[in-house]
Amino acid sequence: MKYEATITSIGSLADSFLLNNNSMILLDEGIHPNLAEMVIQHTSSRIIGEIKPGDKATIGRSKFTVIQVGETANQSLNDEGHCTLVINAKGTMPGQIILEGRALPRLKVGDKITFS
Repeated sequence: MKYEATITSIGSLADSFLLNNNSMILLDEGIHPNLAEMVIQHTSSRIIGEIKPGDKATIGRSKFTVIQVGETANQSLNDEGHCTLVINAKGTMPGQIILEGRALPRLKVGDKITFS
């Protein structure tokens, strides 16, 4: 296991962002309260080993393969739990992790987010 965190809150705009943009913004809980409506907040965690293409990810019960990792994604995920997960879509931003899987995840508080 390279990373594991538990979803603690889902901002009111986060679900629509996922459905409309195939993206979810992760952030350690309490880091930037002004962004709470837009993000998926989760327990603080640290990366044990760099996340890279070919790794596996889970969000709740949904499983994904890591396709691409932006140049700053590992560092910002480690420092603030912050990155944008882009699911079954293209992405080019340095803080994004691109995932491929069968369908978008259904998010709920208590779900685990893991990379291995």
